[in-house]
Amino acid sequence: MEYYPGATSVGIKTVDGVVLAADKRVTYGFMLMSKAGKKVFRITDKVGIASAGFISDMQSIARTLEAEIRLYELETGSPIRINGVAKLLSIILFNRRLYPYMVETIVGGIDDKGPHLFILDPIGAVIEDDYTALGSGAQIAIGIIEEGYKDDISIQEAYNLAIKSVKSAFSRDAMSGDGIDVLVISKKGIKEEFIKVI
Repeated sequence: MEYYPGATSVGIKTVDGVVLAADKRVTYGFMLMSKAGKKVFRITDKVGIASAGFISDMQSIARTLEAEIRLYELETGSPIRINGVAKLLSIILFNRRLYPYMVETIVGGIDDKGPHLFILDPIGAVIEDDYTALGSGAQIAIGIIEEGYKDDISIQEAYNLAIKSVKSAFSRDAMSGDGIDVLVISKKGIKEEFIKVI
């Protein structure tokens, strides 16, 4: 049986922050392995990531990225910008290109230049965008986001849209489900939440 991990992870940039969300289900082929997988990670008080792919690789890049950011901020004495976080993760991923981390990653956060959202593939290509969806439920989720997104979307509207898009993926993607982890990043700080979906 081929190992194909399922997931639905989304990111939405707003006028005053970023919302990241992902489901909790961990699958191995067509077998449900866990209903408590974590695919959204708080990296600093201003940065978070959401991923789709192998859980072990997600955990590894989250730990590595956090450590590298702490080192950078200790050496420079200033906070890292979000595009710097994306470039740093891109280098981490590219350095493993021969044996890549099997993840797609969304980097979201806020800095002195405002909110930013970046998408990275397993070998480190970086794209900045206003919204995105990754994983096996991405096609369903992105349709919902595109329908509800607007340039001046608020944090609360983006929060509701992210939840709606991930929930919609549950109804059509058997490899996504079992609740939603949400990370809201704004000038006020970072807020993590779990939403139970019945």
